[in-house]
Amino acid sequence: MTLPASGLAAADLAVVVADGDPLSEAAGAAYVAARKVPAANLIRVKVNTASASISAADFSLLKSDIEAKFPAGIQATLLTWAAPSRVTGVCTMGITSAMALGYDTRYCNSTPTTNTCATTAASPLYDSESRRPQTDLQLRPSMLLGATTLDAANALIARGAAADATLPAGDGWLVRTTDASRSVRWADFQGLPAAWGSALQLNYVDNSAGAAAGNSLSGKTNVLFYLTGLTAVDNLSTLQFRPGALADSLTSTGGVLPSGAGQMPITTWLTAGATASYGTVEEPCNLQQKFSRASVLIDQYWRGGTAIEAYWKAVQWPGQGLFVGEPLAQPFRDAPSFAIVNGEYRIKTRSLRPGSLYALQYRLSGGTAWTTLATFTGVRGQVLDGRSPLPPAAAVQIRWQGPCPDNTANICTLAQSA
Repeated sequence: MTLPASGLAAADLAVVVADGDPLSEAAGAAYVAARKVPAANLIRVKVNTASASISAADFSLLKSDIEAKFPAGIQATLLTWAAPSRVTGVCTMGITSAMALGYDTRYCNSTPTTNTCATTAASPLYDSESRRPQTDLQLRPSMLLGATTLDAANALIARGAAADATLPAGDGWLVRTTDASRSVRWADFQGLPAAWGSALQLNYVDNSAGAAAGNSLSGKTNVLFYLTGLTAVDNLSTLQFRPGALADSLTSTGGVLPSGAGQMPITTWLTAGATASYGTVEEPCNLQQKFSRASVLIDQYWRGGTAIEAYWKAVQWPGQGLFVGEPLAQPFRDAPSFAIVNGEYRIKTRSLRPGSLYALQYRLSGGTAWTTLATFTGVRGQVLDGRSPLPPAAAVQIRWQGPCPDNTANICTLAQSA
């Protein structure tokens, strides 16, 4: 039996190129070469890259064109241009959210009015255990490369590739600033350093009562996570981000590219050395569900998810948001193993969901009932290195069970022998 591994692979990703746009063409070719994406997964479409936005009607045609060209098995998409980055209609969606969910006003305006601060429909991918999002949930997460020069694109791609399987220990920075409206995530931030202990070096900084000059980090190295709440983040040029770093700020219009509509655009994080980021493309108000949840983002990444999966699974209401960066960065790549060692099964994986129950079971020849050999519970920041007795000689099948991809409250078979 082979245990399921976390993280999308190059063969799962469609790389979408704006046909005739030199930068998009070159960036797409560079990405396919660097990540060894199958040539059939390179999709060329006509799109106006001179415009920062695309109408909902034109986007519908574009999305249909892209999907008609997919080879079988595509689970996610990378858009290799900087513009358009948003889809406009009654309300505005980030182009990556519209690619995944379709342009639908439920995701950017759930009321009959144009109240963009309203609650919106949730993503079924939020904090899920899906390893095959299109297969499990009929949703392909999407990310925008967002680079405006080929040098920037190449540097971003190189950072993503350099992150793979590096298993960094940290550092993560979770900052509560003097901007109370934009620091509403602090309640999620503050307990994470203790919760992760020595498994990850996380730091919670509470500057809510400090001077404005203390709102932004300065001179830090090995930055793996940087989550904060400001209209603009100072001192980014003094930081050294690790390959695979994820960083974002809770603010209104960071995803309105290229300008940020007067706020710091999320691509500034990429320019500073981060590998992926997220921001919103219209006024979302400070509803936390419309931004990344640190506890989910860090957990999903540490357990082996790629950057695109960790970010998508961390945003509950992503419709007004835009995901940018290198999607396949995977610093905590899982290499699960299932083997017989010294007369017992040895099970190794980092992908177990904290608090969830997993079981190894067997079935006898001619029977339908399954008998449990061993159970394991996921622990935050702990790689499973478990042992189980072997089944009796009359056993004909074994299976590995755990939380279902589409509903973590239910138990599903995650792997099974022939």
